[in-house]
Amino acid sequence: MLVTEKEITIASPSGGDLISSIEQSVAAQLADDEIPVRFVVTDSSSDSFTCEVGVLSDPHFGFASRTQPIFDLNRRPWDNANEFNIALLIPTGVGCEMGGHSGDGGAVARLFGSICDNLITHPNVVNAADVNELPDNGLYVEGSIITQLLMGTVGLRKVRSNRILMIVDEHHEPIFHEMAINSVSAARAAMGIDCPLVVQLEKPAILRALSSGSGRAVGRIECLEQICHVIEENLDDIDAVALSTLINLPGHFHADYFKPEAEEMVNPWGGVEAMLTHALSSIYQIPTAHAPMMNSSEVMNLDVGIVDPRKAAEAVSNTYLHCVLKGLHRAPQLVAGLHPESQSVLDATNISCLVIPDGCLGLPLLAAIEQGIHVIAVRDRHCRMRNDLSALPFSSNKLHYAENYLEAAGLVVALKAGVCVDAARRPLLPTKIKHSKFQESHLANPVQEGSLEDR
Repeated sequence: MLVTEKEITIASPSGGDLISSIEQSVAAQLADDEIPVRFVVTDSSSDSFTCEVGVLSDPHFGFASRTQPIFDLNRRPWDNANEFNIALLIPTGVGCEMGGHSGDGGAVARLFGSICDNLITHPNVVNAADVNELPDNGLYVEGSIITQLLMGTVGLRKVRSNRILMIVDEHHEPIFHEMAINSVSAARAAMGIDCPLVVQLEKPAILRALSSGSGRAVGRIECLEQICHVIEENLDDIDAVALSTLINLPGHFHADYFKPEAEEMVNPWGGVEAMLTHALSSIYQIPTAHAPMMNSSEVMNLDVGIVDPRKAAEAVSNTYLHCVLKGLHRAPQLVAGLHPESQSVLDATNISCLVIPDGCLGLPLLAAIEQGIHVIAVRDRHCRMRNDLSALPFSSNKLHYAENYLEAAGLVVALKAGVCVDAARRPLLPTKIKHSKFQESHLANPVQEGSLEDR
């Protein structure tokens, strides 16, 4: 099994059905055995979309046969106003100034959690090595599952706890897989997680961190069937999967990443991690999250000095694993389809607002357009995505811009209160007036002269 990233160019979609048009254009450029598991538009114009597609190829093992098609859309019948729920997405591996490093979007998650009923966010926002400050009303959801949620193909059901399967690479230096197992034991003792089994892989999958033409962190995954076999064997006894595996990248990357002059360097690990969890979550429809295993004692013992605060969580951890275990402990379970009448399932009808960095165009945003969900796009100077979101066919007053996440929080409060955003800004534009004139010829059945008694 192989997961790779393909760069393609498609014509800008026209007409009313954006997602269906994109699906057809993407399918035309993929091989018969390639299944898309991740899709982004890195640059767009009126004529074309430059896209990067994560594809899963599984010609021999058959694991991918159950993969949820990423372009399937189930339109929500209404917007449920009983709660105000936010989906907060900061895409992995695109260099965002806020949330582009080691869980440095956690403070933003806490901010938004304080002004909504439920906050749905993904590991990249809150995973900070040994730290995970997901708010109490936060739902820890893998990125591809948030896409399915917005597309209306799955709902989320809250749980008290999950049974977590831990999959660990067998490292050539035993200290590393031993530290991963000790991290699990610590979480069992101190947090009370349920981990019925740790599986140590003698023949691990091969993960390589790469960079795409747009500068995004991506990757290549070979021999994924090793992990799939383990999940298949234990599927009846687990609710979530945590992974601690090696990622192959040049030896100097770790030291380079922490240098002061590398402020704008994209986190090199995040892209291939997202490809891995997208593939597994799409196949098995269960929560998954990944922590990279250190490559060597030399890397572990690097003296990186005092580092950028956004990267500091990674500088003080040896396993990066506790954030994953804490997140998966109460990650919601998936329920297929829409359940708009249910009190226990949160689905697309319950999503009030999507918050994303400006310029990020992928299936979550496209789904929000199709579902009529408010979108708040937050300006970001460093994000690698180059798309003019205002050029997309949003319904009136559904796209809002914020200069920062504090301003975005104000927009959320306005939307939650039912206050038109324009009414809270000055100058307040004049009320639009349109004069409409009708003639009898415009009516299908013009009224005839005379009274009813005359006819």
